[in-house]
This record gives sequence, structure tokens and C-alpha cells, in this order.
Amino acid sequence: MASAYGWLSLIPPIVAITLAIKTRKSVSSLLAGVFVGYCIYVWFAPDKSALAVPNPVLGPFYETIQALMLSFTDPESITLFTFIAILGGIVQILVVAGGAEAFASWSEARIKTRRGAQLATFGMGISILIDDYFNALTVGNVMQPISDRLHISRAKLAYNIDSTSAPDTILFPMSSWVATCIMLINPVLQQYGFPETGFPAFLKTIPYNYYSWLTLLFVVLVSYWDINIGPMVEFERAARAGYDGTCRETENEYAGRAATDKAKASDLMLPMLMLAALAVVFMMATGGLFSGATLLEAMQNAESTLALVYAGVGTLIFVFVLYIPRGLMTPDEFSAAFMDGLKDMIDAMAMLLLAWTVSKVMGNEVLATGPYVASLVPSETPALLLPVTMFITTGAIAFTTGVSWGAMAIMIPPSIAICANVAPETISMVLGGVFAGVIFGDHCSPLSDTTILSSTGAGCDHIDHVRSQLPYALTSGAVACVAFIFVGVVRHAVFGLAFGLALMWVVAFALHRYSDRIMSA
Repeated sequence: MASAYGWLSLIPPIVAITLAIKTRKSVSSLLAGVFVGYCIYVWFAPDKSALAVPNPVLGPFYETIQALMLSFTDPESITLFTFIAILGGIVQILVVAGGAEAFASWSEARIKTRRGAQLATFGMGISILIDDYFNALTVGNVMQPISDRLHISRAKLAYNIDSTSAPDTILFPMSSWVATCIMLINPVLQQYGFPETGFPAFLKTIPYNYYSWLTLLFVVLVSYWDINIGPMVEFERAARAGYDGTCRETENEYAGRAATDKAKASDLMLPMLMLAALAVVFMMATGGLFSGATLLEAMQNAESTLALVYAGVGTLIFVFVLYIPRGLMTPDEFSAAFMDGLKDMIDAMAMLLLAWTVSKVMGNEVLATGPYVASLVPSETPALLLPVTMFITTGAIAFTTGVSWGAMAIMIPPSIAICANVAPETISMVLGGVFAGVIFGDHCSPLSDTTILSSTGAGCDHIDHVRSQLPYALTSGAVACVAFIFVGVVRHAVFGLAFGLALMWVVAFALHRYSDRIMSA
């Protein structure tokens, strides 16, 4: 569908993003974006009779409140909020019991350098492949004490987490992303008569998902060479001086509590391993693996967010049994710590609620921002430029709406249709461009849920994370554009990927030399 509001549909994300960067107030900026969006929706409605409240003053307030209530009461939202609250409580319990402090002490003999800590963060990130939400929140909370000890800024930690979680999830064939990708491409591929559908069709897109591959390589090179560009220079200098302005301050009675003599590194590691193991088990269970479904069917049908809630509850019980009998904390301390951790997550939940509401006002039922952006792609785009065009357009939609899967849903039908008419043989690279664009826009957008959760997991101010990550994401995106143009010429996945990885290494090496000069100045 086309947008009846045209370019006006771009105003809400522009307002929200600009205010967030200028004022550094994420919640109020997102709320402003929602309200402006519904002002446009009411004031410029092509059919006023379709509005519940057509009054130009009361209408926007009514629509805004309704949208917020719908976002808050959506079952998927409630489920994710429940998991975030449980995880926040678990993390605070680990801190109060001394597990986090013991883990940091244990790591001193094993992770002694900034390079080692950053590479360890990357390694942990790529090992949690099943879900990007789970990845972002878990890796951040585990690696915070190590990063703090080695004076790595929370902004750098957030970048490492964010730039690892979504890329490796979409590249891993058995993750929560894959089911959605297959579900979206299947009917359209069949509609246009493409012979390959389903899982085999998705597998063929993986070598063409250049942004994800390049971003993962860039994270490794940034970690190994300690590359700092843009606002990250400011945060890294502050961290090395012993102060990190991006740290989220905690003001509860347990902040800074030292580890007891009884606490061990395993008191942090075992709960996190339990959480990961239970998440996998419950994902398989909700997908029907234990009821006769195949592994692939289970991954496709898994209720990943609900599975995380089950895993969180199971881990909470496990931690209670692990800590209380050993005297690491009393039941009253356990309950108080859990509630303190839940409170720490309220800001993240508020930002998520408003980000989802912003995406709702830009959705197909209101302003239809995504379809408007998609309509700007010429149907006669040359085959040579199809992959890069789809990459840039999908990235723009994901950036403005902050919804990765929504951007895929918008761009997959027109991209396959154009491909079928212009160059059917390029279908895998075109879909690879769409999937890559989703991750690119997600990394750049302050409205993205994974961006919000990455900053939460790292304990970093959200806007600081967005500002400091943007130069890195744009660098990977620029190299990906060149790689997509190159593959449009050579039409060979391996050659295109090899070219992109080589170019990324060259660009990173140049930035490494530049970063060394800047940081030593």
C-alpha cells in the first residue's frame, strides 16, 4: 500500500531522533515523536469520518493515548517486559550476593588487557546465537565488571554488544530471526514463481548479507586495534582517566557491595549458563520439538520471548537454591535485591514502549512511512544496482521506524517483485541486501529495540550509545555498499564477500592509524 501522507510521514522519526540527540532525553523525545505523528494523522487525514475523534485538538491526544495503551497491553510487549524485569532482578541478586565481584576478581588472572576483554565480549556475543534480545542483555551484564576494571567505556561495551548480537543472530540458520525471514519470503517467492523457497532460499542469502559479515569483522578489528573514532574518543579518554560519563548510576542500598568470602566466580557463571540452557530448551519446547516437530519446525514455531520468560523464572529459582542455603544472602535480601533490579529496568521498558508506539504511528495502519520510502525505489532499477538499492532502502526504513522485522515485511514484496521483472537470477543477493539493510538501519536508529537493550545491558546512556556507535555502523555500511555494487557486477557470492572483507580490513587499518594519533594527542 502507498502512504496517503507522503513525505509528511517522515516527520515523526525526524522529530524523535533530533530531539533525542539534542536534548539527550530519550523518553520525552520519543513521546514527542508519537504526538507529532498523530497530529499529522488527524490534521491531514484524507477521510475525517474514519477518525474516532476528528477534532484537531482532541484527536491527536486521543490517538496518542490509545496507541500507548495498545503498545502497553500487547501480549508480546507484556512478555518482553516480564523477561526484562526478571533479568534485571537476577542481575542485581548476583551483585548483592557477590557473584559479579567474584567473577571480576577471577577474571583478573585470565583477562588482563583491554584487547582481551573486548575480544572476550565479542566471543561471548557470537556464542549466544539464538536471540538478539537475550544476547544483548546477558553479555552486557556479564562483561560489565571486566570492562570497568580495565577502563573500557560503557559506550565501547555497548557498541561491541549491539554490533555482535543482531548480525550473528541473522547469520545463524537456527535463530529466532530465521523463522521470521522464511515466513516473509516464502509466499512472495512462490507468488512470482521462484523455484527455491523456505530454508534453502534463506541459506543462499547468508553469503550476501554483507553488512552483517563486515560488522562482525569490524568489531574484531576494533577490539584488536582498539579503534576509537567519533564520540567514542571522548568516552574512551574519560574511561582511561578513571571516569566513565556513560555509566548508569545506581542508587540502591546494595550498590558497590563487595563480594563475601563465600562468593565464587561460578556464582555468576552458573546462573548465566543456566539461563542460556533453559532459553534453548524452552524455545524448542514452545516450538513443539518435544511433541514431534523437527528441529527446523521447532525453530520456526518457537515463541522466543515467552521462552525467555520461562528461562528467567527457572534461573531465578536456581539462583535461590544456589545462594540461600550457602548463606550468600538472606531471603529478605534476595527479595529486596530483585525489586531493586526490577526498578533499574523501568527506564529501558519506558523507552521500548515509546519506541514501539513510534513504530505504530509510522505503520501501515497510520502514516505508512515504510511503504512511502519503499515507493521511492524505481521499478526499472538496473540489475547491477538492485542489491545496493535494496540495502540502502531497507536500511532507511529500519532507521526511521526502528522496527527490523517490520522493515523486512515492507521491503520483501517489492524487492522480490522488482527482481522477478528485472533480473530473477539475482534473487539471493537482493534478499541478502534486504536482510543486511535491516541490521544496518537497526544499528543506526535510536528507535531500535535492540539498540535500547544493548545500552541497557551495558549500563550505558542510550543516546551516548547511539552517538558513539553511529560512525562505526556508517563505516561498515559504506563498505557494504561498495561490496554490493561489486557483487552486482561479478554475480558471485564468494568473490563479493572476499572483496568486502578485504576492503573492510584496509579501512579498519587506516582508522587504526588515525585512532592511534588521536588518542595519543
